[in-house]
Amino acid sequence: MDELTDKLLLGVDIGTNESKGVLINGNFRPIADFSVPHSMENPQLNYFEMDAEIWWSDFCKISRGLMEKAGVRPERIAGVGTSVMGCDCIAVNENCKPLRKAILYGIDARSGPQIEELVNELGEEGVTAMFGHIPRSDDIATKILWIKENEPDIYARTYKFLTGSSYLTAKLTGKYTIDSYLAKAAFRPIYKQDGTYNEEHGPRFCRADQMAAIGDVTDVAGGIIAEAAEECGLLAGTPVIVGTGDSTAESIAGGLVTPGTLFVQFGSTMFYIYCLEGHMNACSKDNFPGCNPFTIPGSFAATGGTNCAGTLTKWVRDVYYGAEAETAKKGGPNAYSVMAEEAAEVAPGSGGLIILPYFYGERSPINDPDAKGVMFGLSGSHTRKEINRAALEAVAYSLGSHMRMFQNHGLTPGSVIIAGGGTKNPVWMQIAADVIGMPVKVAENWQTASYGDACMAAIGCGILKDFRALKEAMPLSRPVMPDTHNHALYQRYLDIYEELYVSNKELMHRLP
Repeated sequence: MDELTDKLLLGVDIGTNESKGVLINGNFRPIADFSVPHSMENPQLNYFEMDAEIWWSDFCKISRGLMEKAGVRPERIAGVGTSVMGCDCIAVNENCKPLRKAILYGIDARSGPQIEELVNELGEEGVTAMFGHIPRSDDIATKILWIKENEPDIYARTYKFLTGSSYLTAKLTGKYTIDSYLAKAAFRPIYKQDGTYNEEHGPRFCRADQMAAIGDVTDVAGGIIAEAAEECGLLAGTPVIVGTGDSTAESIAGGLVTPGTLFVQFGSTMFYIYCLEGHMNACSKDNFPGCNPFTIPGSFAATGGTNCAGTLTKWVRDVYYGAEAETAKKGGPNAYSVMAEEAAEVAPGSGGLIILPYFYGERSPINDPDAKGVMFGLSGSHTRKEINRAALEAVAYSLGSHMRMFQNHGLTPGSVIIAGGGTKNPVWMQIAADVIGMPVKVAENWQTASYGDACMAAIGCGILKDFRALKEAMPLSRPVMPDTHNHALYQRYLDIYEELYVSNKELMHRLP
């Protein structure tokens, strides 16, 4: 083990609002972390973009910052793993230069007309057979189709259509690769489930030569090329694994290494990965997403999530806790800590206040990019405290609604893991446990996507044999137990939460 502890592994994750990196040692504990903030662009309704070149700049700042902070030389880095927001679409030329800003994951719903056209042409059964589910805003194939129809010059000049991790790996190694899970899930139906280009459906979206080669996330894509090494400060030849999406990396970091486990990421959005032993077919009735082969060999994953989680609490902070946010800048208490304390002072149910968190439309389980946010039940007795807690409950209700969807298909997870920035708020974690009526295992604060990237790099570099060996090396998550009385209360509120959308869907769609 002494030989292993001398080897360090580097993980970098590019998120919605910031990029984070970590160095871990052979004991699989972090020795240094580093972050760089950035922002996304929302140029018009349902459009969310980001300059992918910022991601490469962030990677370089992080790699140099980590080595300086830890006081280590690049020779000690045994391997590198990266992740980026999972379902982004980046069009690059032969020099891996982005030809337009990256179209972001499911929050970007610009491809709605393309989805509608596909459904109208093929019918629900036809598109479900093609995609494995009713097409939705996080399908990269429909984003490519949007570029093809709206930016034909960009489309014609595109050498490769990549997602975020593919882009970073290409910048580092010169190799265009994508992990098999993202390829078979996010890029379906361009790739078939055996990993080959789909000659039947692929040409509708793009050519075979415009797609990256498939590999497992832990496969070594290549060594760092000289040009990239000079920019990021790492040693040329350092192994870089294929990489993956941020939610997958964070799920691995939290301990999702066996089927029967539901992983929930409480970040800017709430995203889930339900790891299953067998394949489940999609169901249009309740938008059950169906399954694709997962990162863990021999397993499958159903995925989805709500567009507004941490972004909802940020909205509450900005609108109702502006003074605390300003005080925090001057060295005062963190505004989110104040919010957590005030949420704890409010009884479950927020005094009859329910929020629908559809501030940016919604993915699963309603699959409606035109859904709108709602505050229901407001009265003169409500204060910012109730609104604050109701926002936390709103995201938990979305999780509860997903749990009901799983149970309607005969699925009840054996364990639930929660990770992400939201885990810093213990009140939120208790609300989540109470809503679903199950214990939730809360990952450590440092068990983030970048940590998962570094851990998977350990497998790729041969330091660990496989994911089960990784499980043994990781810490045990702390459990949060549900309150049965609160669960019964929240089930009644969850009924109202779900009915609110159904009753107001048509009215929502009349709004701009």
